[in-house]
Amino acid sequence: MSIGIYSKLILRPRNDFKGRHFNGLMIIQAVNWYLRYCLSYRDIEKLFLKRGINTDHSTLNRWVLRYAPLLEKRLRSYRKPHCGEVRIDETYIKVKGQWKYLYRATDKNGTAIDFLLTAKRNIKAAQRFFRKAFKKDGLFAPTHIGTDKALPFPKTIQTMKNEHILANHCVHETKKSLQQGIENDHFRLKRGIPRNGCFQSFHTARKTLKGYEAILWIKKGLGFKGKWTINEQIKLIQSIFGLNNNIPV
Repeated sequence: MSIGIYSKLILRPRNDFKGRHFNGLMIIQAVNWYLRYCLSYRDIEKLFLKRGINTDHSTLNRWVLRYAPLLEKRLRSYRKPHCGEVRIDETYIKVKGQWKYLYRATDKNGTAIDFLLTAKRNIKAAQRFFRKAFKKDGLFAPTHIGTDKALPFPKTIQTMKNEHILANHCVHETKKSLQQGIENDHFRLKRGIPRNGCFQSFHTARKTLKGYEAILWIKKGLGFKGKWTINEQIKLIQSIFGLNNNIPV
């Protein structure tokens, strides 16, 4: 792991588990299990029970909703800048029996850029996503944007140019071959999403998806150098929450 980044993370004071009945290592282990593997809350409840620890699936749910967004927020500043050639696409996420839309952006090499869950698929939703992904950080301003042929994208890109969020020389391409990489990335993300068929609320979906995206960022390496094993990944997650001891995977 990059020593500089690791030292920054581990030296940050954390008080994320104050008042919790269970210790931080156990909580983060449960959150990591849920976000990383195809396990339900009841599966994790049984795993802990086999280890002599009595937890409830509703407690596990609260842990994920509390700590998954924190994980994503703290990793965000350590994302690797993309190569300039961006792929943007939306995929479907079922929430309370209805399909919602997850906008996602990566570069041509698969480096994660940003994501946004929206209730609708229209120009306003696309504009919200572009502003979230590109407005605040100039390092993430693309030179080329690849999308499918959905109608909102050309108008959105022109609006972003008018607002100076995108450069005027930014090229918009709609070749189907350009989208294969991000479509494969959708599959990697959705592989572990709810085993019960769908999320039960938009609020729950939004928070939990932040955790799924964060774990996918970690799996991709976030630009860290050297051997990137599962133990290194867990060590990073522990460091983000100020936990120094190793936990099993």
